[in-house]
Amino acid sequence: MNIKNIISVSLVLLLLSGVGCTSNTNSGVLTDDLSNSKIAPYNAFHSGSIMLDNNGRHINAHGAGFLYDNGRYYMFGEHKLGGKLGNRALVGVHCYSSDDLYNWRDEGVVLKMNDNPESPLFIGTIIERPKVVFNKKTGKYVLWAHLEKRKGPTAKSSKLDVILDEKPDYNTAGVIVATADKITGPYNFVRSMRINAGKYPINCNLENLKKAIAKYKDSDYSKINGWTIKNGKYTTDDLFAKDFKNGQMSRDMTIFVDDNQIAYLITASEGNATLHIHELTDDYTNTTGKFTRNFMLGYHEAPAIFKAKGKYYMFSSHCTGWAPNPGRISVADSMLGEWKELGNPCRGEGQKATKFTQEATAETTFRSQSTYVIKVQGKKDAFIYVGDRWNPTDAIDGRYIFLPVEWEGDMPIIKWYDKWDLSFFDKKINRTFYLSKSLRE
Repeated sequence: MNIKNIISVSLVLLLLSGVGCTSNTNSGVLTDDLSNSKIAPYNAFHSGSIMLDNNGRHINAHGAGFLYDNGRYYMFGEHKLGGKLGNRALVGVHCYSSDDLYNWRDEGVVLKMNDNPESPLFIGTIIERPKVVFNKKTGKYVLWAHLEKRKGPTAKSSKLDVILDEKPDYNTAGVIVATADKITGPYNFVRSMRINAGKYPINCNLENLKKAIAKYKDSDYSKINGWTIKNGKYTTDDLFAKDFKNGQMSRDMTIFVDDNQIAYLITASEGNATLHIHELTDDYTNTTGKFTRNFMLGYHEAPAIFKAKGKYYMFSSHCTGWAPNPGRISVADSMLGEWKELGNPCRGEGQKATKFTQEATAETTFRSQSTYVIKVQGKKDAFIYVGDRWNPTDAIDGRYIFLPVEWEGDMPIIKWYDKWDLSFFDKKINRTFYLSKSLRE
């Protein structure tokens, strides 16, 4: 594709996103000439295809989290622009709602970026994987997201060409927390932070950690990472000690609320080498100091948690940058207990290559990276895997994957289906016949 075509595609997708269009001051939702379009309702999932909202615009909610509230599903994700600039947060967190998971209504930008260089929400920072949960005790909706601040001599500039030229700095490795009285916002900033500064995990040898912290108190921590540990110079205790004083790192993350209303932050930490699970306070706006280290040197990203059959399951990925890789599924008897990896959950031949799309196999998680698992209301043990197909060179054209979670004994698996709907979870239907029939329609 030549540069003119790339620019044209980006501009079309930018138009579909609503960016740069006239604002509807009554609803707060961005509108344009497509706002009166009559969109035929969807009646099935078509993974990897462009999803349009009720206004006929490309649904713009990447790295999404979902929440079911008062009879509707809500999707919260990163609002992206076209091209590489879209990998920075210039708009904020976008929200959509649906009563059937197929058709989505634009609820607008619920957490907005601003032009204050001192704010964690300054345009051009990185805000990723927003997740919203409801706190029954406070009646508040609480949003968590991964935060990377801008750094360097141009970090206070709001010029788009300057932001585009900046090299992303992923060393902030923090979180941002915001709350709202309504699920559709607006969400108000509460805090940004590193996690559990000065706190010890509950599942590791305390004396060894204390020795590591004392040993490297005055040394250069920048040399300690997962790769130097593998050559034997440092230990995983040293890696933890590196961030003990200022707080542990948090990159790819999710939030999970258990049946007893205790909530947890699950996040890639220690330079992505170790997965941390942190218990949250009663109001869900901070951590309690109680947490575990898991899969040390395992390099898990993109955690997505769900509970089924009395156990806790987690989809995640390996660390290969923007490139997709074989998925992972892990299990535990409790959130702060011992986690065991079960292997690649993907099965089957995957998506066939066509002139419109490339092949997507089980070895690339069907060209996706996990972001969330939706629990389908009204159906027992019905869950949907949701993943992103990232496109870093034209960020807004990232696509979404919705696939049913199936089972091989006690192991969750996912298979590729070009088209399927929620009756898939109806045990009275022969799934093989149904899916074959739906593909012919």
